[in-house]
Amino acid sequence: MESTQLVILAGLVIGLVYGAVGLLSGFCLMSSMRGWLAEGDGRLVRSYALAIAVAIAASQLLAGSGTVDLGKSIYLQPSFSPAVLFLGGLLFGYGMVLSNGCGSRALVLLGRGNLRSFVVVIVLAIAAQMTLKGLIAPGRIALVQATQTTAAVNSLPSLLTTHGFTESLSRALAAAATILALILFAFAHPAFRRSPGQIAAGIIVGLLVAGGWLVTGYLGADDFNPVPVTSLTFIAPIADSLQYAMLSTGLTLNFGIATVAGVFTGSLVTAVATRRFKLEGYSSPRHMLRSATGAALMGIGGVMAFGCSIGQGLTGVSTLALGSFVAVAGILLGTAAGLRGALRVQPLQAAEADSRAA
Repeated sequence: MESTQLVILAGLVIGLVYGAVGLLSGFCLMSSMRGWLAEGDGRLVRSYALAIAVAIAASQLLAGSGTVDLGKSIYLQPSFSPAVLFLGGLLFGYGMVLSNGCGSRALVLLGRGNLRSFVVVIVLAIAAQMTLKGLIAPGRIALVQATQTTAAVNSLPSLLTTHGFTESLSRALAAAATILALILFAFAHPAFRRSPGQIAAGIIVGLLVAGGWLVTGYLGADDFNPVPVTSLTFIAPIADSLQYAMLSTGLTLNFGIATVAGVFTGSLVTAVATRRFKLEGYSSPRHMLRSATGAALMGIGGVMAFGCSIGQGLTGVSTLALGSFVAVAGILLGTAAGLRGALRVQPLQAAEADSRAA
């Protein structure tokens, strides 16, 4: 079997596992933030933090051993635009609240029969493709060119090397400090310690991120037909999947498209097997409009931020790239703004009641 076929098959398997875990555990940054900020339940956000810690640990081990060159990923490029990354994160985070979940969560819920998620996936894909290559692309490119910088350091380890530490020691110190902080945050919560399912979900998802790096950076390291070094991310892959579904002739399957197909299939099979499959739709036109608006913001913002709550929040951060931390800060702030404060997105029932009263 050729390396590209191995990468596609492995991407499908990674997606299948993620889809099953995502359905059973409810793994999602938006749900995590809502539970933590609005409902006082911090278990899901701790699961997310644990996933980041595991992803960093495993990914940095792969990089430190020379198995995978994370420097070939989009996250560790010498030139990037902090302003665009942050703005994209803001748009994505707020759109995530409007749509009641991120792109990966929409795929998982679609597998469970949630037809609202079908609209989210389609609108997100179209908006992302427009921002990548379509009508919005020239504006995005101009904004990036006007604000991008070539930094002397582009990651936490490289920042430490400027203080005289060796490369290997810098990697170990940066990874250890970040992992320790995340582990302490996760397990300081008694309810999380009593939630083996959430602990398992965090560990598995973190390992899937490292698995993606291993698949594309090691199995795909073919001098004659190299595969882009990447891992779990969903904005561009969802856009590519829609394009492939419509225009497969002349297009090529890749790791991202296989992962998207795997997530949907894994969720669908798990939903049917556990009797969780149930067709659901929108409660009103207002509900659909809000959901579609959020999906468009996620598609545009996700492209600008070089990833989503998974693509930057887990995969990007696992490289310890400074740009990823900037993008994640934007995602968290945008999500928090949608959940609390003056820009808070009203619960749908309350918003519709206010509309009828007016």
